[in-house]
Amino acid sequence: MSAVLSQSDLAVAALYREHGGWLRSWLRHKLGCAESAADLAQDTFCRILRRENLEGLREPRAYLTTVAHGLVVDHWRHLEIERAYLEALAWQPEALAPSPEERALVLEALLEIEALLAALPEKVRQAFLLAQLDGLGYREIGERLGVSERMVKKYMARAMLHCLLAGSDA
Repeated sequence: MSAVLSQSDLAVAALYREHGGWLRSWLRHKLGCAESAADLAQDTFCRILRRENLEGLREPRAYLTTVAHGLVVDHWRHLEIERAYLEALAWQPEALAPSPEERALVLEALLEIEALLAALPEKVRQAFLLAQLDGLGYREIGERLGVSERMVKKYMARAMLHCLLAGSDA
């Protein structure tokens, strides 16, 4: 079975041939782990495959670095969330310890929540977390954030809408 490759596919293949080794090396230097570097290099090229029109790309290494850097930041964030979750589990009695499957599901949910919150503007996220986690009222949140109570209401409406829209995508 033969497949016809698009111009975009050919451009990505050329990009991989010419710069794939360099990208893995750059990622290995950033991460200190050859296996993680190889995984993120693959993820970088997979992400690039979904893009259209790489023709005329003048600075391929800068482009690769930009895409890969975002993936590195996500990788570090995921590791931090996983570390915090495992640390919280360590404080639980062993009899209450979740199964490996449950741990994986909880970690996946935590990563989805983190991504959902990360998509919010900073003050909107802060207002939402102060209300949901600390149980603060709008007036108290406004004082902490240095904004009016009316602005807090707008922040909360925006956060709630964001959550609702994300829930409808699932």
